[in-house]
Amino acid sequence: MNRILITGFLVIGVAGCGNIAQRLGIGRDVPQSASAVVPAEPDVTAAVLAPATAAPPPPVAAKTAETLDTTTPEQRAAAAAPATAPTKALGKTVASLGSPTEPGLWLKTPLVKTEVQGRVTNPANGKSSIVTLIPIDGPATAGSRMSLAALRLIGASLTDLTEVEVALES
Repeated sequence: MNRILITGFLVIGVAGCGNIAQRLGIGRDVPQSASAVVPAEPDVTAAVLAPATAAPPPPVAAKTAETLDTTTPEQRAAAAAPATAPTKALGKTVASLGSPTEPGLWLKTPLVKTEVQGRVTNPANGKSSIVTLIPIDGPATAGSRMSLAALRLIGASLTDLTEVEVALES
């Protein structure tokens, strides 16, 4: 009987250890209700893309890169065409795949402060694409997120981090 009582007290005591510091008033001065609050991620709204880089959203049932990429062959050909005017280099950034369900040709990057049309180039193979450059918070050295269609167009891996050169289209 004593073993059962001792075991019961130990189980109850251990179960309450998580809050013992708060109950004794030691440690952080954060109310219990505030420590359970997880900050919400900022709302990311879909960008209004330029006609040359816009595309319709993919079908709900889309599961492959081919079905998620809704850019037309004409758009891809126009975006991949060499620059006809001089471009202004903004720098290099490491790009990862952005939301694959967000259509169009875009790069979300801290290299720009306003939405503007630009060009990304994959230095590994020389392929480039016109994209809409969309600003995101962070230092210029922070990474960027690129659309599925743009990554495919410049011949970059969808699962790796790819360094790209970013420039403004004149």
